[in-house]
Order: sequence, then C-alpha cells, then structure tokens
Amino acid sequence: MTVHVEGLVAIAVFYLLILFVGIWAAWKNKHSGEAEGTDRSETIMVGGRDIGLFVGGFTMTATWVGGGYINGTAEYVYLPDKGLAWAQAPFGYALSLVLGGLFFAKPMRSRGYVTMLDPFQQLYGKRMGGLLFIPALMGEIFWSAAILSALGATLSVIVDINIKMSVVISALIAIFYTLVGGLYSVAYTDVVQLFCIFVGLWISVPFALKNPAVTDITVTAVKEVYQPPWKGSISKNDTWEWIDNFCLLMLGGIPWQVYFQRVLSASSATYAQVLSFLAAFGCLVMAVPSVLIGAIGASTAWNQTSYGPIPPKTKEEADMILPIVLQHLCPPFVSFFGLGAVSAAVMSSADSSILSASSMFARNIYQLAFRQSASDRELVWVMRITIFIFGGLATVMALVTGTVYGLWYLSSDLVYVIIFPQLLSVLFVKGTNTYGSVAAYLFGLVLRIGGGEPYLHLPPFIYYPGWTTEQRKHQISKDVTIVEEIVVQKFPFKTISMLASFLGNVAFSYLAKYLFESGKISHKYDFLDAVVSKHSGEIMDKTTLVTRGNNIGLSEMASVKPRLSVTLAAAFTRRDTLPTDTVEEEEEESSPDSSRHDEE
Repeated sequence: MTVHVEGLVAIAVFYLLILFVGIWAAWKNKHSGEAEGTDRSETIMVGGRDIGLFVGGFTMTATWVGGGYINGTAEYVYLPDKGLAWAQAPFGYALSLVLGGLFFAKPMRSRGYVTMLDPFQQLYGKRMGGLLFIPALMGEIFWSAAILSALGATLSVIVDINIKMSVVISALIAIFYTLVGGLYSVAYTDVVQLFCIFVGLWISVPFALKNPAVTDITVTAVKEVYQPPWKGSISKNDTWEWIDNFCLLMLGGIPWQVYFQRVLSASSATYAQVLSFLAAFGCLVMAVPSVLIGAIGASTAWNQTSYGPIPPKTKEEADMILPIVLQHLCPPFVSFFGLGAVSAAVMSSADSSILSASSMFARNIYQLAFRQSASDRELVWVMRITIFIFGGLATVMALVTGTVYGLWYLSSDLVYVIIFPQLLSVLFVKGTNTYGSVAAYLFGLVLRIGGGEPYLHLPPFIYYPGWTTEQRKHQISKDVTIVEEIVVQKFPFKTISMLASFLGNVAFSYLAKYLFESGKISHKYDFLDAVVSKHSGEIMDKTTLVTRGNNIGLSEMASVKPRLSVTLAAAFTRRDTLPTDTVEEEEEESSPDSSRHDEE
C-alpha cells in the first residue's frame, strides 16, 4: 500500500482549517444569549436565535449539500441505466427548501419552538413525541454513519490509508468541535465546507475535461460512445417510480431536525423563510460541478487512464466516481486539493446530524418526558454526553455495518411516511389528536415496511400493483459473480403510504372525538387523555397551534400574532421570542380580573 504524502498533507490542512473554524466560532460566541437571559442549552441547540443572512444562508444550504449530495449526484449521472434524468437530489431538495420556506418555516419559527418535535409533544403528548423521536433519530444517526462510511472510502482512494483510521479521526474532529461550540461551530464550519466544495471541484473540472481520455461531454450526452448517453431517460414503466422518489425528496426533505434547527436559529421568522429560499438556489448551484464530473466519468475511456481497463461501473465502484475522476483524470496537485476539500466537507456534514439527534433527545426525551425540573447545566451535560454517544454510534456503524446506506434509505422513507403527514396534521389540520396520530404512525410503518427494501435484503410482504423482479449481479472477485433476484416495486407505494398515514390521522382523530363526546364510549376509556381531558397539564391548548376558527394556511405569510392559551407551558415556548403584544395579551388573560370576568 502506497501512502501519498502530498494527499495526507492536503487533507491535514483542510481538517485543521475546519477544526480551527469550529473552535473559533465556539470562542467567539461563548457569551451569546447571556444578555437576553437565554439558557446555555438553548444556545447550543439554536445558536441564540441570532444567525444572520450570510452565515445562515451557507448553513441552510449545507442542510443537504455535503459529501453524500455531491457524490450521489455524480454517481447517478454516471450510471448507464440512470443518467441526469434520475439525478433528482438537486431539484428535489431545492423544491423541498422552497416548500419549507413557504409553508413551514414561519409557523415554526414564530412560535419560538426549540426542536422539530415540540409541536408534536404539545398536541399529542410526551408518549407520542417519544415514538416520533425514533424515526427522526434513526434518520440522523444513519445519515451520519453513511457520510462517515463514504468518507473512509474516499480517503482510501486518495491516499491509500487505512479506512478505519480515517473514519475515526474524522468523527473525533467533528464530535470535538460540536461538543465545544454547538450550533455556532456547525454553522461556521458549514461556511468553510461549502467554500471548499465549490473551489475544490471547480478547480478540478477544467483539468478533467481536457484529459485526452475524455470525449466531449456534449457528444456523449446524446450519443452512445463508451456507455449509454449520460443525459438519461425515463421509460414509461418507470414513471411512477420516478415520481415516488421525487416526492420523497421534495416532501420528505422537510421534516428533518437538521433543517428546522437552522429555521429555529434564524433571527426572525421572515429571515427563516429567506434563508430557505437562498438555500434552494445554493443547492442547484452546488450540484453543477458534480453533474459535470458524473458526465466526465461517463465520457472517459478508462483503459487509457491509470485506473485500468475495467470501468468503475463494472467494478461496482460507481458510487466513488467523483474521487476516481479527480484522482485519475487530474494532475496530482489538483487532485489532492479537490479531494482534500471534498473530504473535509464530508467530515463537516456529519456534525449537524449528530447535534440534531442530541438536541431532540436532551429536550424532548430527557427534559420534557422524564426530567421537567432539569436545570440548564444538567441539560448542557446531557447534550454533550449524547453528542459523544450518537457520534460514537454513527462511527461504529460506519466501520462494521455493510448495509449502512440501506439503513439510511429505509429510515429516510420512514421520516417521509410517518413524520411528514404528522407535521402537516399538527400545523394545518384542526382537531387531530393522539388516537389519530397513533393510527397514522402504524399505517405509515406497516405500508412502508411491507414494500420491502432491496438494500437491506428485506423481502416485501405487500406486493403492490406493477411489482416485478430483477436480477442484480455482484462481482465478488475477478472470477466470481453472484446473481441476486430482488423484488422491485414500480407502484408509488412510499407516497401512497404517506397519504394513507395523513388520512388515517384525520379520520381516526375525528372518529375518536365523535365516539367520546357523543357518549358511545365512556370517558373512562380515554386512556390517552386525548379527547375528554383536553390534554390538561401535559399538552398545551389547541389554540396555540390553530388560531380560533381558522386553519393555519397561506395567511401565515402575513405578520404572525399567535393567540396563546393560559395553559401554555414555558417549557415549549420562550416568551422572549414572542412579540411584546402577545406576551402582554397572555398576561392580561391570566390576570385575576380576567378570570373573574370569564366566570361572569
């Protein structure tokens, strides 16, 4: 094994840069929020709610633009049976950010929430909040593990160093500055991350295009040279599958704590919307060099390069096409700069997911479900411990689990079919309750798991219309090839599962409400306290989520003045994040005079 000293030096420089920026951000903002009386734990989670447009725009873009985004986009453009037509991530995530900004950012930010799970626990109770934490946690942990796994493979391509060592070092650096600085460190390192990706890839692209082994990509886009045109196409039989995957990216990209952590850290609700729109544009811009590199990979005669006569797709290394192109089609100094920058960016992508998971656990599980009286210092230590635990768990999975990508695909699907319809219900539908939420959870879970998951070798037990079987070949060695037969669901069952979950929530909520309020079922059987008790004590009043007489809709785009119930728990909404007149109105309602007037 040959160790490339130049590559090691390049990676070390970029890693030290990321680490320095993370520590500097923590030091610069160590007293942030103290003047306003903001708790230290909340400052770690949402950065004191003072993230401005410049840093906010970068960190919001980095919600999805990282190692997985740029490597995955290049891979799909390169794959012969996919092409640009199937590289859905850039447009899917861009539209996800636009929809998030239009409909979700302002209601969430204007109410002063701290995590994405807050509205669920307010309306459906702490038990349901704990259930919804499971798919949210799985998504964050598996995403971090997938990123670290890809990073190890990337570094092995660059410098031929031990994969396990590179994963552990990268994870330790990300965990360290996240422990020290929380969201501030994550946000400022995101600025460096995106700058590294943009500069590193754009420096490499011209050299790769000019390599003698590369055919003009405008020709190979429409004409078969070394493989089918990289422009790609969507056959009639694949139309519904394409739509299903696109809806998964567009709508399933919204209900993630990594996104709402940025939304809730914005200095105002309007800023949160603007940041979402800026990030949507950033997603498209950052995808351009990845698309070009994927096209270059599809236009290369690999037998004329140092890579060898067998192309990456035949070796099942299509997922590594980006580092392979940079290493074998660019001069060494350009290759090391580009790959070093990408590696640092990949490492930096894992930090926000680890912070998101620890934020949800510390607040929604530890504090609100078990230790309502926990001090701020106690919560800070819980966050630090869970950052280390979740980061370690993601690292172990990246090292020992061969199906980490399959786990992330499945968990991201569960976020789409379970959390997204519940988020719609809790914000936009009046009258849903815990019974409907439980039914929706079960509907989404069974319908999605029933469709199977080829990446996990999980066979389906629900065969949706149009299902078929395909044979996939896995080349174990030069002379050994394994043929695997898998079931492919052509039906858009993920989106159908999401819709069934949403409709199930509404239907069972109103059914439970009717049965209890009409007396057909005795009130004593309301064991979830979802209808009869009006969630007193545990869940705040419905008026805090839906204004009286009106569903939350496009009117939220106007200035928001939420009406607060007198039962609003301070644990859910910070008064200093609300408009002054709202706080005065709440105090007026809760005054003795107001109470006597209501009794009269």
